[in-house]
Amino acid sequence: MTLALAADADTGGDRSPRRRHRAVLALCALNFFMADVQAGIGPFLGVFLQRHGWETGPIGSVMTAGGIAGMLAAIPTGAFIDHTRRKRLVVIVTGLCTVLASFLLLLSQSAIVVTLSQLATAVAGAAIGPAMAGMTLGIVRQKGFNAQMGRNQAWNHAGNMAGAGLSGWFGWRFGLPAIFFLSAAFGVLAIASVLAVPETSIDHRAARGLEDGTDHDSETRAEGLRSFLHHKPLLVLAVCLCCFHLGNAAMLPLYGMAVVSAGKGDPAMFTATTVVVAQAVMIVVSLLAMRLAARRGYWIVLLVSFAALPLRGVLAGSFIQHWGVWPVQMLDGIGAGLQSVAVPGLVARLLRGTGRVNVGLGMVMTAQGVGAGLSPALGGWLAEALGYSSAFYTLGCIAVPSLLLWIGFGATVRAASRNAA
Repeated sequence: MTLALAADADTGGDRSPRRRHRAVLALCALNFFMADVQAGIGPFLGVFLQRHGWETGPIGSVMTAGGIAGMLAAIPTGAFIDHTRRKRLVVIVTGLCTVLASFLLLLSQSAIVVTLSQLATAVAGAAIGPAMAGMTLGIVRQKGFNAQMGRNQAWNHAGNMAGAGLSGWFGWRFGLPAIFFLSAAFGVLAIASVLAVPETSIDHRAARGLEDGTDHDSETRAEGLRSFLHHKPLLVLAVCLCCFHLGNAAMLPLYGMAVVSAGKGDPAMFTATTVVVAQAVMIVVSLLAMRLAARRGYWIVLLVSFAALPLRGVLAGSFIQHWGVWPVQMLDGIGAGLQSVAVPGLVARLLRGTGRVNVGLGMVMTAQGVGAGLSPALGGWLAEALGYSSAFYTLGCIAVPSLLLWIGFGATVRAASRNAA
């Protein structure tokens, strides 16, 4: 008993049921409010800059600059999350950076200011994902991780939906700058939520994937970064996500710009609608994903998510209409909602016991960031050169390799997932 209490005190893991319950509730609230802080002006950036004279190509390029910055920061921030015992502070700082960077856009829409804002937002966003996953794993451990991630993502999508709906209304009623002030309000509530998570409820060894009951020297034996280069299932996942997000990331802002430029929607309200529809679907899908993953495994969950994007590209290119937001964004909700639960869950399963879960998640996010970072520039210049419809068709086709690769290595991924359980 004495040794167990000493271990908890050393790692910061208080197993009191009441304290743990409080931490889980605060974690759900944090995911709700941090959703709007993390997204910031993001979904509205395209139409915001479009209203200030920007063309689709430069808009896509500046988004890509932010994506590249986030990609480069993902692995170092993941490693930092594995080692730091101040995960709450990381979330607070990144949230503040996101809000402050977004406010820069109100002061100036020059290329330099917009680029710097996107760089800061992307770097902060690269830290939020591993920090949230690490806190969750440290609070509920591996056994409860899958279910809690489903709840986290449901609350996160609900926060995105609420933030987008309110942003659309405020933007329509008071103008697009009002969106920045709403994001700041969510930021204050997010900080209050993370402070409500008891520091002692986070087991920092469990947060990095080390098993309960291992000796303290295991911290020094945590697997190194090079080991990931020989981890075939993790590499397959990373490549598939890269291809998927190369086609996916540009679609939401590009579809909003396509409909608005055709005079078929109000900039603020229509952009809000694209987000609300997708996020509403994601709430349901993320809860279903945790059940499907528990029964059928993560491979099938991700297979469905990869299959949704080519169909989305066909629909987006064929129906650039106000009503088209429903089928186009419902498919976005299916793909992204499934991945929001399955990706961190599969990484945690594959790297269980290594002590490098958040570095591994950072590596996967880096690959994802490569695709997501290049996508806006690719989509923007395709739209400028060939038109919106051709851009959507091309982006949908780019995602096909992820589907084929995932099917081709299905047996390898499923076997590794079972062996790590």
